[in-house]
Amino acid sequence: MTGKTLVIAEKPSVAQDIVRALTPVAGKFDKHDEYFENDTYVVTSAVGHLVEIQAPEEFDVKRGKWSFAHLPVIPPFFDLKPVDKTKSRLNAVVKLAKRKDVTALVNACDAGREGELIFRLIEQFAFGSDEAAGKKAATARKPVRRLWLQSMTPQAIRDGFDQLRTDKQMEGLASAARSRSEADWLVGINGTRAMTAFNSRDGGFFLTTVGRVQTPTLAVVVEREEQIRKFVSRDYWEVHATFVAEAGEYPGKWFDPKWKKNPDDAELRADRVWSQREAEAIADAVRGKSASVTEESKPTTQASPLLFDLTSLQREANGRFGYSAKTTLALAQSLYERHKALTYPRTDSRALPEDYLATVKDTMGMLASSGMGHLAPYAKEALDKGYVKPTKRVFDNSKVSDHFAIIPTLQAASGLSDAEQKLYDLVVRRFLSVFFPSAEYLVTTRISQVAGHSFRTDGKVLVRPGWLAIWGKEADQEGDENSKTLVPVKDGEMVRADTVEARGLKTRPPARYSEATLLGAMEGAGKLVEDDELREAMQEKGLGTPATRAATIEGLITEKYMLREGRELIPTAKAFQLMTLLRGLGVEELTKPELTGEWEYKLAQMEHGRLSRDAFMREIAEMTKHIVKKAKEYDRDTVPGDYATLKTPCPNCGGIVKENYRRYTCAGRSGSGDDACGFSFTKLPAGRAFELDEVEQFLRDKKIGPLEGFRSKAGWPFTAEIALKYSDEDKNWKLEFDFGDEADPAETGELVDFSGQESLGPCPKCASRVFEFGKNYLCEKSVPTAAQPTPSCDFKTGQIILQQPVDRDQMRKLLATGKTDLLDKFVSMRTRRPFKAFLAWDAEAGKVNFAFEPRESKFPARKGAPGRPAREPAAKYAAKTAGKTAAKAPSAKKAPAAKKAAPAKSARKAGPGLTPSPELAAVIGAEPVARTEVIKKLWDYIKANGLQDTANKRAINADAKLHKVFGKPQVTMFELAGIVGKHLQG
Repeated sequence: MTGKTLVIAEKPSVAQDIVRALTPVAGKFDKHDEYFENDTYVVTSAVGHLVEIQAPEEFDVKRGKWSFAHLPVIPPFFDLKPVDKTKSRLNAVVKLAKRKDVTALVNACDAGREGELIFRLIEQFAFGSDEAAGKKAATARKPVRRLWLQSMTPQAIRDGFDQLRTDKQMEGLASAARSRSEADWLVGINGTRAMTAFNSRDGGFFLTTVGRVQTPTLAVVVEREEQIRKFVSRDYWEVHATFVAEAGEYPGKWFDPKWKKNPDDAELRADRVWSQREAEAIADAVRGKSASVTEESKPTTQASPLLFDLTSLQREANGRFGYSAKTTLALAQSLYERHKALTYPRTDSRALPEDYLATVKDTMGMLASSGMGHLAPYAKEALDKGYVKPTKRVFDNSKVSDHFAIIPTLQAASGLSDAEQKLYDLVVRRFLSVFFPSAEYLVTTRISQVAGHSFRTDGKVLVRPGWLAIWGKEADQEGDENSKTLVPVKDGEMVRADTVEARGLKTRPPARYSEATLLGAMEGAGKLVEDDELREAMQEKGLGTPATRAATIEGLITEKYMLREGRELIPTAKAFQLMTLLRGLGVEELTKPELTGEWEYKLAQMEHGRLSRDAFMREIAEMTKHIVKKAKEYDRDTVPGDYATLKTPCPNCGGIVKENYRRYTCAGRSGSGDDACGFSFTKLPAGRAFELDEVEQFLRDKKIGPLEGFRSKAGWPFTAEIALKYSDEDKNWKLEFDFGDEADPAETGELVDFSGQESLGPCPKCASRVFEFGKNYLCEKSVPTAAQPTPSCDFKTGQIILQQPVDRDQMRKLLATGKTDLLDKFVSMRTRRPFKAFLAWDAEAGKVNFAFEPRESKFPARKGAPGRPAREPAAKYAAKTAGKTAAKAPSAKKAPAAKKAAPAKSARKAGPGLTPSPELAAVIGAEPVARTEVIKKLWDYIKANGLQDTANKRAINADAKLHKVFGKPQVTMFELAGIVGKHLQG
């Protein structure tokens, strides 16, 4: 009996696809818990990374890792450790790999650097490695071959198995994958520890993360923001005229025909005048005068953009639909893996192999006969008119790396979500466009000369749309508002400058980065390159790879180095401080995108066998030592940087407050520091950097918050207010955390005066008014007042619950409707993990509780399994408790024990169904129906008729039928179940 081959895929879904594809040629597979097996193959999968690298025990730093004492950490080799969440899966895969009847392995992980690494680390974990010097040599490895897929259709998978690559062919990619992983570990671990140690030298714990790709990407965004902040707008004028000819009017703009570009001042343009007086003098000189006309018309063409690689697809989807790079990658991966409708998405190539012509024609045929009525005719036209030709612009082996451009597969797409459909359409349109003829324009440039001044007018008419027809563009018709057709002027005709005006304008700062423009800048190693061909030439030296750029951007947002506001990416104060530190220390390696682009280029060279792994890792080790040495040896009091002067004066002496690297400090009324009063406060209270507008507000109001993102000395996050309080001992103001330690008036008997305050709504317990008091929202009858000295109600809930600020609007909503919106910043005291929940009034318990989003289980419940309670008490986590516990950061053991859960109610027995009332039957039909099905049918009706309110998605507008069910024109989704219950009879 011959041995079996173990196939290891990256995800369970891919393993299932491989089994389905192999069954017709290799025989039926038996399904086991974590693998499939037949006479030839055993097919299993990882779940992403199952193993990660770590420093070996003898080289690892445990105690004092956040100090300079043990840095740099550069182990001679790396050990492996299982990823905690997936240990059981790793054990199962390793057990299969070591089976005696398994004699060969196939790496079927995603066809790229990361997929190679996932497999190689699993294999190393199973069989050991000779790389660990002095360790026991690896046990006998089993032969390895590589499945390299461009598409996930069954035929493509079978073809892939017919053309498995050898282990030798994959050595370059494997070396690059390991080197990338180890380089990121070395720079990330050492850089982060060194910068954290530097920032924490004066006490406290200021986690300062850096990364090989992450930090230069951040530098690009910070540099743009610095340009915006330093930008000084300048006034300029344009002179616009309307010329009257026999055939009608046309506009013109003044320009200087002798103007030449100034490399030192990009704001100088041929059509800008820099003084109002001069602009008005031009307008006065030409107004009402005759002008001679010369013009030139010439045809121009515009070719379709190239096929998509991942980065250009992410940029286009961000610009058109506002999708983040992460979202686009997830959608493209789903279209590749789940729907088999697109080819492999993690590609940096925009061309196809030269032998792919027949496949493209077959794909066109599939699209021509597909149900996509808006695009099928163009696919048919491409075939009928012979547009698909072997052009170098599309078919070029020299421009195809490990993967080719993203195009549709031969499998027609079906069952797509709205977002998937949009992205699929985008790829199909680009695929069709690249084979269609160029768009043809007639461009006319008209120069009108009057009184020694020149005015320019441009006309552009689309003559033949070519590929633009696929995007809904048609040839310009006369009178088309989008067409810049110029009224005709006869040869030798003199026209008159009728109305002429000087328009005052201002220069504008450069735009902030969006994800689309940042992806482009990462691709060009910090240079924003719009030209497709030039960008393609530069992309080999880009920041990161197409597959990792989305994760880099998301990582910067998670680490609070950037904020996403609409489509803009805005660096935070934390980002500016990091850049100030790295520049001040002279650690250019981590701030220059071009330098890191060089590392990425070298990794690509290694993939192709042109650079040794040892040489690259030596360079990375030297870089790491340099970063640590610079930080360790820096002994100045402050780091040089471009620091702010605040507008708000010192609260102690009225002097000027200035920023330095660590603090905001009084520089006295003179600003020199000679007459300073000693007032200062840290820029990083509990590890959270102040934004500039927050500092101004803090100084002005002497308090701010609640703010998120603080960390205790033990590293736990917490939310709190901070205040400036006067210290009689120091005769100065000091920054203090305010956790709301006011004495409870219900215990002290001190009267509370709510006059002048606005009530937030009625108390859910006694219907009296609810007010904001201290760090809580409470009923006016829960504290002593002049009207009622003895409290009679106990309603109270915190403004901060498990680190989630509950603002006044959410409290109003809870009091009005019984429930807040879904809030997403709660942090469990037990697990320290964030979670989402509603806050809801629980009348039965008499308190505010958590309510969770309903989730349908993928699996039926086990018989006799107790139901999970839908709500958990929230009131006990009010502001006072949350603030104190977070600040002190107790261990999970000290967390208050949960009350014993009430026994679950027995499930309602399924019956023959309930009869809808005549009003409800008009909407969902008259046949008896289960209660759970009623809501589903109702939602189908609401969505089909577009009755969800566009402004408030939680509201449903009633049409004529639903008005009879609801009894009113609008209800919230939370009311549905109660209303429906009244329309069902057993």
